[in-house]
Order: sequence, then structure tokens, then C-alpha cells
Amino acid sequence: MPIYALVLLFLSATMHAVWNFLLKNAEEKYTAMGWQTILSGILALGVMFYSGLPPREMWLFAFISMLLEAVYFTLLCVAYSDHDFSLVYPIARGAAPALLVLWTAIFLQEELTTGGTIGLGMITLGMMVIGATALLQSRGEKIHLKGVLTALTVALVISMYTFIDGKAVKSGPALPYGLSMFVMLPFVTTPYIAHHYGWGSFSRVWKRNKAYLLIGGALGLVAYMMALFAYTFAPLSYSGAIREVSAVIGAFLGWRFLREQMGGIRLVGSGIVFAGVMVIAVFG
Repeated sequence: MPIYALVLLFLSATMHAVWNFLLKNAEEKYTAMGWQTILSGILALGVMFYSGLPPREMWLFAFISMLLEAVYFTLLCVAYSDHDFSLVYPIARGAAPALLVLWTAIFLQEELTTGGTIGLGMITLGMMVIGATALLQSRGEKIHLKGVLTALTVALVISMYTFIDGKAVKSGPALPYGLSMFVMLPFVTTPYIAHHYGWGSFSRVWKRNKAYLLIGGALGLVAYMMALFAYTFAPLSYSGAIREVSAVIGAFLGWRFLREQMGGIRLVGSGIVFAGVMVIAVFG
């Protein structure tokens, strides 16, 4: 696994975790999500004036990925509105790499080394351990079981758009491709949110969370562009898994700033995740 790809993916994971934390911390999370996609889209449009448009053959990939991203953002807001941040995030991000391995093996014919397979398994196991602690604390309450099902659905969507993006940028320029997706996304999410919560909700959320929204919009765009660049020259199955180290960071943020519990079991899970990353770095 190239060291440069590891650096990009770790930076992307950190930014992505902070973006999700800001979304959880904001009021009226659906509308906050809408603002972050709008701001990311505006920033992407500005950069696109210099990068240009992606090749014509990449537009279909960008459009499908954009639709899946819209579904992802909607499901994420549903989950974070009703469930423990450090439950939904690790399970959603932890199950995605296992599904992504299937898509890359079937459609990209990526072959994993023995060490890489072990590392992927460790990352998935570690993030499931982190998420499982919230389940144990809930003692089987219905709301948490519903949260797990929502998180697994999010994981499926993540694996699908990651595969599509990885396949696209391996055969074309990553920057204009990613920018085009972010420019299109608000045209889907904004009308949906306005229909359910009214245009006035955008004004309320902007006044109360302006700083969070500006930071989150920039982080969301930069984090994803870093991941796309890593996908261009590193195995997608490994890259998608390593980026999910953001789940560890997300669990820490939930514990540190939202007073969610993070005991010894989550520390063990975090250790397993980082060990899995190191195994991939050395043997993948």
C-alpha cells in the first residue's frame, strides 16, 4: 500500500469524522445537511472554473454517485436524529469495507494478499466492536436495534458509491469528476429538505450554526477529494477500508464532546482498527 495513499486516507478520515460530528452537533440536522451540501457545491463550482469539466464518459458515473450520496446523506440524518452518534457511525462505516471487497472482487478483479485480507478483517471487526458497546449499554432497547438496521443500510450505500467513484477515477481525472458530483448534489437534496421542513428552516439553521456549516461544507469537499486521489493509484478495497478509520475518530469525538460512553471495549476496538491498517500498510 503506497505511503502517500495512507497519508491522504488518514487526512480524509479525520476530516470526514469532524464533518459528521458537526452535523450531529447542529440543530435541525436535515437542514444542516442541506446547507453543508450547498456550501460544498458552491466551493466545488468555484474550483471547477479552473479545473474544467470531467470527460463525457465520466458524467454517468458522477450522476449515479451523486444520487447515492443524496440517499446516504438522508439516511445519515435520520440515523443521527434518533440514535447514538457513536453507535450508528462505527457500524455504518465498519460494514461498508466488507461489502466493498465483494464489488471490487467481482467487477474490478482485485486480488487481495493474505496480509491484506487479514488487515481488512481486523478493521471491520474493530469498528464493529466500537459500535457494539452502544448496543450492550442499551440492553436491547428498540431504538438501538432500529439504529443498527439504519446503519447497515447506510453501509450498503457507502460501498456502492465508493465502488462507482473508484472505478471512475481509475480511468479519468479525479478532480473534475469529484467537483461535478458535489455541484450536482444540492439540486437533489435542497428541494427534498425544503419540501419536508420548509424554506424557512434554512434561515433558522444558518443563523444558529453559520460557523459549523461553513467549516463542515469545506471539510466534506476536501475530505472526499483526498479519498478520490488515493483511489486513483491504490487498491480500492484497501483504500475504502483504511478511510473507515474515521469511525474511531468519530467514536472519540462522541465521547469527548457529546458525553457518550467510550470504555475499555471501545479502546480495544480502536486498537484492532489501527492494527489492521498497519497490517495492510506492510503486507497489503
